[in-house]
Amino acid sequence: MKQPRAWQRMLSGRRLDLLDPTPMDIEIGDIAHGLAFVARWNGQTKGDFAYTVAEHSLLVTDIFIQQNPKTDVRWHLAALLHDAPEYVIGDMISPVKAAVGPGYGALDERLTAAIHLRFGLPAQLPVQIKRQIKKADKLSAWLEAVQIAGFTRTEADRFFGKQDPDLLTAFSIRLRPPMEVRDEYTNRCHDLMQAM
Repeated sequence: MKQPRAWQRMLSGRRLDLLDPTPMDIEIGDIAHGLAFVARWNGQTKGDFAYTVAEHSLLVTDIFIQQNPKTDVRWHLAALLHDAPEYVIGDMISPVKAAVGPGYGALDERLTAAIHLRFGLPAQLPVQIKRQIKKADKLSAWLEAVQIAGFTRTEADRFFGKQDPDLLTAFSIRLRPPMEVRDEYTNRCHDLMQAM
């Protein structure tokens, strides 16, 4: 019996097996390009451009660095790559992820491990680093919810937790053309790789 196709051809020419990804088939150009065209919030945001996963990842990295200034640069890279699997599986809002079930999480974990190995990170991040990245991710989600997704501050507090008031004014959401975001994401990755 013929197996269903489980791979995707990337713009780099790589062929990524989604069910059994290998680090050799992962390229930063493919990740940056894909994430620059994946809209967060299912595209339900204000502005002339979609707020993309690439832009979100850059913001999470900035927040993570500000919250953890003494961390090793490799963890800055881990923050940048925290949603990298979404370059091929897309960004699903939490209620949809829950409805899809554990299969989504397993797919995400396999892709994350391959991506981490490709860029010199451990397949699984230390628990403390994951927590710190999640904390930055929640602040980013809070800012996005209030600044561009139509949530009130009260709603954002309920869904993403109360945030440090000083940090709420330290960061703002940027909406830019996808190619500009793609290039910044790629350059940030290269800079972090060189610093490692």
